[in-house]
Amino acid sequence: MPPFHPGELAVQERAGVRERAGRVGNSIAGEIPWVAGAFLEERSWLVLAAADGHGRPWASLLAGPAGFARATGPREVAIAAAPSPGDPLAGSLRPGAVAGLLAIDPSTRRRMRVNGTLAPVDGALRLRAEQVYSNCPKYIHPRSDALGESRPSESRRTAGLAAHHGDRIRGADTFFIATVNPGEGADASHRGGPAGFVEVEGYRLRWPDYAGNMMYNTLGNIERYPRAGLLFVDFARGDRLMLTGRARIEWDPAAAARFPAAQRVVELDVEEAIELATP
Repeated sequence: MPPFHPGELAVQERAGVRERAGRVGNSIAGEIPWVAGAFLEERSWLVLAAADGHGRPWASLLAGPAGFARATGPREVAIAAAPSPGDPLAGSLRPGAVAGLLAIDPSTRRRMRVNGTLAPVDGALRLRAEQVYSNCPKYIHPRSDALGESRPSESRRTAGLAAHHGDRIRGADTFFIATVNPGEGADASHRGGPAGFVEVEGYRLRWPDYAGNMMYNTLGNIERYPRAGLLFVDFARGDRLMLTGRARIEWDPAAAARFPAAQRVVELDVEEAIELATP
C-alpha cells in the first residue's frame, strides 16, 4: 500500500515537511524484518489500536509472557492474547478490521509499529502486516519494561471524565493514542512529556504536539477521522484508564506557544472513560 494516505499528506503539507516526509517514508516496510520480529518476540505487552462496533477508536493493552506475540511469517503477527474483560475492544474485533500495534521497550527506549488488518482466532489475534517501521526514542521516559503482575479484574465506565481521572491524567508523563482512518488503516502511538504535559479542562484534554518523524500518522488519521482513543497505564499496578472521544488539531501558533517546544496542540473531548483496575 502507499506509504501515506491523503490525511497524512495534508498534514505534512500544512506543516511544511511533505518532501522530507516522503524520504522518511522510504523506511516503511511491507514485511517484518528479522530484527523487528526478534524485538516483537521479546515483549511482554503491546498496545493495540482499533475501533469498537460504533467506530470509536480505543487504545488497548495486550499482555502475556515474552513470546506471546511473534512474527509467524513475513507479513503476519500472531498474538496469544485478547483484550481483557471490560475492555471496549473485547468482542468487538472482526476479521478484516484495520488495526495498529505498538511494541515498545521503555527500558531501552526502543519502539516499532505494525499496521494492518486483523484476523481474530479462538481468543487470540492475528495481524496481517501492511506497514512496519521503527521510531526514534524521543519523549520515551526510561522505566522498567515490566508491568505490574496483577491483571485488571474490575471495570468501571463513565460518561466523560470523573474528578479522579483528571488527577491521574495530570500526573502522567506518558500515554498511548489510537487513531483510525476507516478504509485506510489504524495507528497506535506513544506520547510523552514532563509530568503534567496533558491539560484537563472539564471533559477536554489538551496536549502539545512536538517535533517527530514527520510522517504524521496520528494527526493524519485525525485529519480524516476526528476521533481518538487514549490509554493511561499505571506501570506499577497494571491499572488502565481508557478514553475515547472527538479529537481536533489546533494549528494556531498562539496555542502552541503555551507549551515549551510545541509545534501545535491536540485536543480530545472525552465521551467515555473506562477504568480497568486491580482489586
